[in-house]
Amino acid sequence: YALADSARGLPRRRRVAARSPSGGPLLTPSQSLDGAGGRRSGYITIGYRGSYTIGREAQADAKFRRVARITVCGKTALAKEVFGETLNESRDPDRPPERYTARYYLKFNFLEQAFDRLSEAGFRMAACSSTGTCAFGPEQGGPADDKIWTSYTEYVFCRD
Repeated sequence: YALADSARGLPRRRRVAARSPSGGPLLTPSQSLDGAGGRRSGYITIGYRGSYTIGREAQADAKFRRVARITVCGKTALAKEVFGETLNESRDPDRPPERYTARYYLKFNFLEQAFDRLSEAGFRMAACSSTGTCAFGPEQGGPADDKIWTSYTEYVFCRD
C-alpha cells in the first residue's frame, strides 16, 4: 500500500511489527514464552465423571466410587509436555501439536497425580466447576433408602 499512498501524494507508511509492553514481539498465548525456561503459556482443562451413593444418613455413609477416567483438553503440545507417556492419545492419534483437542485422557486415575504434574510444569489452577444430578433413586426402582448421584467436574489450569 506504500506505492498507492505515494501515488496520491500521501507520505509513505511503514509497516511496523506489533510489540509487547516489554518491547519484544507481540505473541499469541500459544507462541508466548515465559522467562523461566522458554515454556509455552496456555491452558489445560482436566475433567472427570464420578458417581456416589447417599443413603438416609447423608454424610455418615456416602459411598464414593473411584474416578474411572481423567480427560484432558488443551493444545496437544502442552498436554504432551506435561503428561508425557501417561497421556493416552488413542482417541485422537494424529493431532498436530498446535491444535486443540478434548479427546485425550490419562493412563492413571488419581487426580492428585495430575495436579502434581501440572504444578511441576508451572501451571496454576485458574477455575473449577462441578455439576451433580440424582441419576437413580427409589422412584426409578433403585434401593429403598439410597440415591445414586452422578457428577462431572472440571479444573482449568493456566501457565502465563
